[in-house]
Amino acid sequence: MKLSSCAAVLAAAVLFASLSGVTGAAAAQKADAEALPGVNMEAAVKAAQIDPRRPDSTLTPGAKAGVLLVEQALRDLHFLDAKWVDGYFGTTTVAAYANYQKSLGLNGLDANGLPGKTSLTKLGAGRFTVTNVITPGPRVSAGGSVLNTRTRDMLAEAKRVLGRDFELDQGSYNPGGDPTSVGTHDGGGVVDISVEGMNAATRTAVVRALRLVGFAAWLRSPQQGDWPWHIHAVAISDTDLSSQAQHQVGDYYLGLNGLANRGPDDGPRTTIRTWEEYRRR
Repeated sequence: MKLSSCAAVLAAAVLFASLSGVTGAAAAQKADAEALPGVNMEAAVKAAQIDPRRPDSTLTPGAKAGVLLVEQALRDLHFLDAKWVDGYFGTTTVAAYANYQKSLGLNGLDANGLPGKTSLTKLGAGRFTVTNVITPGPRVSAGGSVLNTRTRDMLAEAKRVLGRDFELDQGSYNPGGDPTSVGTHDGGGVVDISVEGMNAATRTAVVRALRLVGFAAWLRSPQQGDWPWHIHAVAISDTDLSSQAQHQVGDYYLGLNGLANRGPDDGPRTTIRTWEEYRRR
């Protein structure tokens, strides 16, 4: 064989080996990722809203495996005592997760104790993958109010289902805007809807449509507090929820009215679904 031919063959062999090595490394990385267990973010966020409001230690269905992985990671990073690694995303785990978020340099709504995409992905690095990601989306202006795009889309779908429009009295991200709101509107996902000109049947129909698309929603009356008639709605599993709004969602799942008296739910009965669950129907 000529020298030039030998060189060409050798070069080809080196190139093949190099490419094979790169491919092999990529395949190994992919295999490692696939070998990691997964945390269903939807289920973990749901548990973080419901579990702190339970009167007992009943686990949120479908959330235990993922919550255990989150708690184990928090334990390994010394944010949570081992005795609380139990699959129950109660107040202690919420507080531990909030402290973990703060350790990342996050603050405000980004350190509210709910597993957000950024913090959960970082917590899972080398430990677990994150599936069923929820993101509130950027903030936008809507009729003089501020919403995130997830809430905006939910409202648009509720209007489509209802077959009529409605107006907002108050939007989200409005800290201190209305003292009677007791902090529920400080974060994202929360709106108050005007009921001006609506009869009783229409009010109920609006609440039902909101519940169908993923809101915890109730009709509020002046007899319940220092406010006019309106509909209060909280987007379930919005990761920008204030702590007060998180509690209202948890109470909604437990059949309560979302008020301080924790009375029975007085709204129309519907199957409770998140926005993501509604869209998959």
